[in-house]
Amino acid sequence: MAKQLEKSQWGIFFDRITNALLTGKRAEIEVASLKLGDQIEAEWLPLLGISYDPKDDVLDVDLEGHDHQIRNPREIYVEAQGLELSSMEVIDVDGTRHIVILRDPLALPAPSAAAAAR
Repeated sequence: MAKQLEKSQWGIFFDRITNALLTGKRAEIEVASLKLGDQIEAEWLPLLGISYDPKDDVLDVDLEGHDHQIRNPREIYVEAQGLELSSMEVIDVDGTRHIVILRDPLALPAPSAAAAAR
């Protein structure tokens, strides 16, 4: 169940999330608006951090090789278990929805003894 964050919590929440548990996560970003329709902007890139700058009113989702900035966010909804963030939806001043889904990278199986002997 998504929970709406109060604007006064945005900076602290994303600082805590970034410092605690985002290491190794991958993110997909979908942008949806009446003008653009639904578009995937980033597909399962390593997540470097999420931050909110109240001075410039910008939420920054920093991915490896891609920086997604949401100017003038009005509402933020998160799905999280403690500090384990699984997704968030940000609605900006124009009504555009920015949906960020997080997942852990796929773990590769350890090499088998037979493969190692080759």
